[in-house]
Amino acid sequence: MTSDPNTPDPLLAELCACESAVWDALVRGDTQADAAALDDSFLGVYADGFAGKAEHVGQLAYGPTVASFSLTDMRARPLGDGHALLSYLAEFQRVSSTQPEKMYVSSIWKRTGAGWINVFSQDTAAAG
Repeated sequence: MTSDPNTPDPLLAELCACESAVWDALVRGDTQADAAALDDSFLGVYADGFAGKAEHVGQLAYGPTVASFSLTDMRARPLGDGHALLSYLAEFQRVSSTQPEKMYVSSIWKRTGAGWINVFSQDTAAAG
């Protein structure tokens, strides 16, 4: 069975909104919104190492870290009961830089009674 590309994917729509909320928090420097989106057990895997929820939220201690962003080529994949993977290309510019950056991101989200919460994220710098 093939999926119809014109049929909206509710899982993709939900996860895109959740992921965009995390990026919006980075643009606004909103520690409360960032913390609310991340599970207490959150693990980030980045070029500079591992980060937990405290480190992810802590990056906003002095304000916004991202000036602008665009998320494209988004793909959602269920991972079993109450979990899903979102993968996409992020194009963004950090507040501290004049150069735009691109990276591929994979995030695992867990469904809770209050909605989706991010438990894992890994960034991979895009070539070129």
